[in-house]
Amino acid sequence: MAQQARMRMAMCMVLFMAVTPLCFSKITNGGYLYPQFYDHSCPQVTNIVRSIVTQAVAQDPRMAASLLRLHFHDCFVKGCDASILLDDGGNRNIISEKASIPNRNSVRGFEVIDEIKAALEAACPQTVSCADILALAARDSTVLTGGPSWEVPAGRRDSLGASLRGSNHNIPAPNNTFQTILTKFKLKGLDIVDLVALSGSHTIGNARCTSFKQRLYNNAGKEQTDQSFAAQLRTNCPQSGGDQNLFFLDNTTPTKFDNGYYKNLMDSKGVLSSDQILFTENQDTMELVKEYAINEEMFFQQFAKSMVKMGNISPLTGFRGEIRKICRNVNG
Repeated sequence: MAQQARMRMAMCMVLFMAVTPLCFSKITNGGYLYPQFYDHSCPQVTNIVRSIVTQAVAQDPRMAASLLRLHFHDCFVKGCDASILLDDGGNRNIISEKASIPNRNSVRGFEVIDEIKAALEAACPQTVSCADILALAARDSTVLTGGPSWEVPAGRRDSLGASLRGSNHNIPAPNNTFQTILTKFKLKGLDIVDLVALSGSHTIGNARCTSFKQRLYNNAGKEQTDQSFAAQLRTNCPQSGGDQNLFFLDNTTPTKFDNGYYKNLMDSKGVLSSDQILFTENQDTMELVKEYAINEEMFFQQFAKSMVKMGNISPLTGFRGEIRKICRNVNG
């Protein structure tokens, strides 16, 4: 009998070890992130988020890129904890990340997140975190525009504060050098493959003139850019003024999530310096750009993997943080 009991225990351990890697995304100090996190507490979560994101993108196609960007800008500051959603003030005298250089007059989609949160509070009060909403909305935005899907590991909790300084220093900037951008990725546990794959999100969305004006009017930028394309950009991005004018990041298929972004880089038609240097500054990134330009499926597979990896940056789990009732404010 004792031997049978030991055998059953051994079998259970083997089964647990086999299943665990498939179920859990990351071990953290407070617990796990896993796709089935809300299966019992809020089984409607996926449908509610997808429905509202679908409506928002139908009304404003640009919103898909905006929601994807919100998740990115959140995760690079303090981890994926919805700190980017917090407004100034409140009972903790928060200084919002929305005023940072990368976010000011740029990040958007907060009203869509508010709408999702309100619907989830009605269905499952104080159950679904704002951080998980950002992760789910980013996945749905990608799928709606023709990109890959993936299971979103959930279980994040929301931060009790924001970091304006972190937002100003940690988010890669359009005019950063290649090494600076790579360092910012590595500090978050992301590698050079993640850098090239996640940059592919620029296959949708827009850039403001102020984000790339400098490279249009200096010699280094001219050397990296197709001159007819640069002339086209200059028409609505003058050397003085027009800072908020918008330009498609992928002028070929601007609202379709595809591998056109990488083809543009090979043609020297990257809008941002931080994009074009992936093809001009480093041999490894150049080869990845070529591979993704040829093989869209390879890009899609890696993008999905890298999005899950990015979503695992320092999440609050267990009893850390909270589940906000309103994403713009910590609970009173």
